[in-house]
Amino acid sequence: MLQSKLTALSFLPPSGPEAYRRCVSLELCVPLLQPLSLFSRSMSVALSCAGALLVSAPAMAGDATIVHPERWPRGDSPLPPDPAIESRVRALLMKMSVADKVGQMIQADIKYVTPDDVRKYRLGSVLAGGNSKPTGQPYPDASQWQTLSDAFYLASMDTSRGGLAIPVLFGIDAVHGHNNLVGSTLFPQNSALGATRDPQLIHEIGEVTAQELRASGISWTFAPTLTVPQDVRWGRSYEGYSQNPALVAQYAAAVIGGLEGKPGTPQFLDAGHVIATAKHFLGDGGTHDGRDQGDAKISEAMLRDIHAAGYPPAIKAGVQVVMISFSSWNGVKMAGNKSLITDVLKQRMGFDGIVLGDWNAHGQVPGCTNEDCAAAYNAGLDMLEAPDSWQGLYKNTLAEVKAGVIPMSRVDDAVTRILRVKMRLGMFEAGLPSANSLAVRSAEVIGSPSHRAVARRAVRESLVLLKNNQGVLPIDPRKRILVAGNGADNISKQNGGWTLTWQGTGLTNANFPGATSIWDGLRAQVEAAGGSAELSVDGDYKQKPDVAIVVFGENPYAEFQGDLPNLAYRPGNDHDLDLLRRLRGQGVPVAAVFLTGRPLWMNREINAADAFVVAWLPGSEGEGIADVMLRTRDGRIAHDFHGKLAYAWPRSALQVPVAAAAQGEHPQFPYDFGLTYADSGNTGTLSEDPGLVLSSAQAGVYFTRGKPAQDFVVRLTGANGVAMNVAATPAATPDGSLHIGALDYKAQEDARSLTWSGAGAASVELVAHAPLDVERETNGDVLLVTTLRVDAVSPGDTSTIGVGCGAGCSGWVPVGRQLSALPKGQWLSVGIPLKCFRDAGANMSRIDRPFEWSSHSGGQIAITDVSLSTVADRTLACPTHGDKP
Repeated sequence: MLQSKLTALSFLPPSGPEAYRRCVSLELCVPLLQPLSLFSRSMSVALSCAGALLVSAPAMAGDATIVHPERWPRGDSPLPPDPAIESRVRALLMKMSVADKVGQMIQADIKYVTPDDVRKYRLGSVLAGGNSKPTGQPYPDASQWQTLSDAFYLASMDTSRGGLAIPVLFGIDAVHGHNNLVGSTLFPQNSALGATRDPQLIHEIGEVTAQELRASGISWTFAPTLTVPQDVRWGRSYEGYSQNPALVAQYAAAVIGGLEGKPGTPQFLDAGHVIATAKHFLGDGGTHDGRDQGDAKISEAMLRDIHAAGYPPAIKAGVQVVMISFSSWNGVKMAGNKSLITDVLKQRMGFDGIVLGDWNAHGQVPGCTNEDCAAAYNAGLDMLEAPDSWQGLYKNTLAEVKAGVIPMSRVDDAVTRILRVKMRLGMFEAGLPSANSLAVRSAEVIGSPSHRAVARRAVRESLVLLKNNQGVLPIDPRKRILVAGNGADNISKQNGGWTLTWQGTGLTNANFPGATSIWDGLRAQVEAAGGSAELSVDGDYKQKPDVAIVVFGENPYAEFQGDLPNLAYRPGNDHDLDLLRRLRGQGVPVAAVFLTGRPLWMNREINAADAFVVAWLPGSEGEGIADVMLRTRDGRIAHDFHGKLAYAWPRSALQVPVAAAAQGEHPQFPYDFGLTYADSGNTGTLSEDPGLVLSSAQAGVYFTRGKPAQDFVVRLTGANGVAMNVAATPAATPDGSLHIGALDYKAQEDARSLTWSGAGAASVELVAHAPLDVERETNGDVLLVTTLRVDAVSPGDTSTIGVGCGAGCSGWVPVGRQLSALPKGQWLSVGIPLKCFRDAGANMSRIDRPFEWSSHSGGQIAITDVSLSTVADRTLACPTHGDKP
């Protein structure tokens, strides 16, 4: 019976039972705590084992890019064709011009498109990217989102310039609540939610997110992420619920049902629900070395059984949009893979909604650019996300449709799907977004007590207890409690990326009205019980505490910025470890609370603490942590630890747990591990051998605190062309055209002064020991950021900032005019979009000089840091031509 279920659902290849037996014999997989709604408990075991063992599939025979649709799960839309909607779609399609149709197939970002553009080009959709907000509103509230949404809607319905009134879709990344909205309810990130094993909770989170989106005038979210990460070095791993395809499949139906409502009921896509997006189809969690936008070098069976597991239940739940991945499968970019998009997703799986591209992902298809990609449309994409390239894409697509390069049948299919979804949502009758019943009472809806209660419950259920020696937890709140660590009172850090900004950086607690930090939650319960709580980030205290709670972990990041070369936690920086050891050495029992999007090698920190709690990225309701870690005032345990690991925990910094399991290696803590207060016994001392030499090198950091980062050197080139590496300061070029010295910024000699004599062109460069590949980072808002101070600028300053890519290869941006406008003597971070250097001719896949500052003029500046980031005090615009003067 089990075998027949496996075969029918195509979740396991023919070797599935053997994989199951091997998995069980190695004790690598444990059943989910709750039976899956579609499968038996034994089925759950088999699927979790499949996720662990398919990574060891034998070498692929033949052409590894051939797809066999007949081997994939067969499905259909849960919504039978609605004759009324289909008739309306056909009638509207017949009235549309070619230009009208092409406009519907393009999505532009609000940073680069105006309502008047929507009116003129009849664009079908707009989006708000991670750093895109209503003009002049870096952290917008509901009324500001409503105003912008209304403006785009009115433009789309205006027929004064010709064309038809077709309401525009407005999409946004609401991935852990409405995370682009000030005052909203922010839920734990998905890697935390996987630990809850609670599909009903996931459903409720979808419902709350939908309501807060509607309250802000937005009716479409780019969520849920149905990736199944197999290598958590990938910086987007926290967007995945689990390494286990069975759990992801179960959650897919739950969250989509919450966001959209149940198909076939009056609640489906009503005024209280929104369009959901299943993403990213397909294989983004299986790329080689966990590289973002990389290549999944895996068999078709693995692609189907692991990485596609969430899509059949998503389609069955009525998802209306599927977003195609940036990544490749065996060298073929997904955005151009017709076999998987058209033959599998649309035809075999029966998906009848919109197939959407990711942010300029079509530009990575061979033969395409961001402004021209007939191949993506012909592969089956219905709408291309062209945030900053939409005008060129519109022009070229229109010409290609008229020339027959893109068949009219393909255009009509795409537009039919787009119109069908808009009609299912009721957009033609809904009116202004601000008139939605939830939008009218947005102040009551957004961040309401009932919504925050759901998020607080999610925090409680997601906490995973890895260690609790001597029963340090739960803590008596009547005691004297020290709360330490830089994560204790840091709401930004406890939320992570995709929070008000793309990377979740540059924020303070003041940006989160209504939210509760972990410290605030602990203090409130301790003081209510009659105990005392003291906050000290560095762990110093006025009076020796009875116990210390130390909160620390990863700083916020999103895609690009979050990829890791290995799983070591903050290699080369032992600040958090030292804090744990110091407190414990003073005789203070220590409970560590770790904020993270993924498992990391933490053996030293786990050894240094008496208790170790993984809090993941818990969101806005920090008091959920106090609910579990503290007793009640009368000594009871109100909430026990509930969470179980949805990802296995690494034994060394080099171990990728899923791949290691396939080789018979045991992780430090297996999938499904998690202690409760009922568990007795102590965790022994863990090995502190990381398996490699811990390096302080950080991706994207080139110059820090006045010194070159590891694997970089500072080089000066004088006006006479003679170059020299700087071993110590002060130093100067032999011809005296450029001088470098040390100065104090925040600490002793943590900055460098650069003085040009004006005797001729001289430059300072950061030179990498090995070329860097930052091509993917140019597709977005990543900046080359320099923290600097302008002390003196000559009239007509000729300064340029550039990057180098080998002999005769570079890209330069003139900055002299902008420098002269900066306030003198004031430290600022100045950012230049990486794409400026690409557009100026640099090959961003082989950068050997990630920073070059050159000037003919006399002048003096100071710099302390150079790195990649998405936040700067001043961002310079790309020039039309960035050639070096």
